[in-house]
Amino acid sequence: MESVLSGLARGVQFVSLAAERATLRVMLYLIFFLMMGSGLGAADPRVVTLKEAVDLALRQNPDLVVARLDEQKAHLEVRATQEGLLPRFILGSGLAYTSGMPMSVEGSAPTVVQARAVRSLYNAPQRRLTEMARAEAVGAGHAADLVREDIALRTAVLYLDLERFSRAAELALERVESLRKVEAAVRLRVAEGRELEIEGKRAAVNLARARQGAAALGSARRAQAQALALVLGLEASQDLHPAGEEWMNPDLPESEEAAVRAALSDHPDLKRLEAAIRAKGFEARAHREARLPKVDLLAQYGLLARFNNYDQFFNRYQRHNVQFGASFAIPLFASPADEARAARVGVEGRRLRAELAQARGRIEGRARDAWRQLQDAELVLEVARADLDLSREQVTVLLAQAQEGRASLAQLEQARVAENEKWQQLGEARYGVERARLELLRSANQLSAALR
Repeated sequence: MESVLSGLARGVQFVSLAAERATLRVMLYLIFFLMMGSGLGAADPRVVTLKEAVDLALRQNPDLVVARLDEQKAHLEVRATQEGLLPRFILGSGLAYTSGMPMSVEGSAPTVVQARAVRSLYNAPQRRLTEMARAEAVGAGHAADLVREDIALRTAVLYLDLERFSRAAELALERVESLRKVEAAVRLRVAEGRELEIEGKRAAVNLARARQGAAALGSARRAQAQALALVLGLEASQDLHPAGEEWMNPDLPESEEAAVRAALSDHPDLKRLEAAIRAKGFEARAHREARLPKVDLLAQYGLLARFNNYDQFFNRYQRHNVQFGASFAIPLFASPADEARAARVGVEGRRLRAELAQARGRIEGRARDAWRQLQDAELVLEVARADLDLSREQVTVLLAQAQEGRASLAQLEQARVAENEKWQQLGEARYGVERARLELLRSANQLSAALR
């Protein structure tokens, strides 16, 4: 029997690990395709790269689309508030038949044709409201930038999770295959009376547990694919697969202080709050300046007709009439309501300043945390690599011993299972490093640019 096991060990030596993993990867994808295609109306699987995923999300993510619509609405509001300052041209008619003395038609003498032009020369409140609308439009743009960075981070994290679960599912299938060999070897030894029957049951339970874990990882992978599809603005039934590309290596801040400076220098949330504070300042000034006079330039043309009896009641009749002038409106007393509104807006401005200070502290803390997490994750990755090297060396030693008949196939497969677990730990460590890099880039407001 030992000679049989030794022969099996020699056969294992000639099987390429790369070939085994490639075969298992094909099996995994076939299982996924069959499971996803079993439902009616399921979409065909789609392989996407990280850049493609981010581009899709930044084009058609629903949250980002809403933010851009809000930005457009804010810019249209600027045009609406400017209307009160732009020249207005009115063409109409006050045509009426007169019996007796001419009377007014809606405050104007009866005219065949009437044209009016009004231009605001001085209207301080309206100008402040226009400036407020411009500041709000700027703030809406920064709010859209904030949503864009959040969507880029969410997309990258979901893509990273999808890649992690796909890799973990592949390794889980490899572990199932190794445990299947272990279970077969133990069952054979039990049949020969060289192992207790409980060892065979233990090996069978370990194999069943590994199969259950592989199935759970497959379900988790599909859930991640669905979540990513929704973020990308695709149908929930669209199955996505990562392209398995090498991750980009973007430029990162060189130190913790550099990360903090980058985060505070150009963060859209800070700019949004600063724009909101400016808008509140303009609104308060608009209420306070309501007591100032308003001046409008006026021009008017009227075409009169004799059937309105102008020549009978006035000393002189003229058919074509033109007027130029100015309209003055001077408030005699300040309005208590305007003063109250200005005070209320001032309170809102102070609240926004407090939020700005709080946001600065939060952003700085997030940048420092992201920097420390990246340093810790890189240390974990170094340990995981060293641990994997040790496990691979152990497999090599057992393989040599198996050729000499000093190690059983079960021992070799157990070592392969341990190596598989170290591969999983290495994948988790790499995931931690990539996740920390994403968080650091997000805190510095450089994520979407780096991923695109």
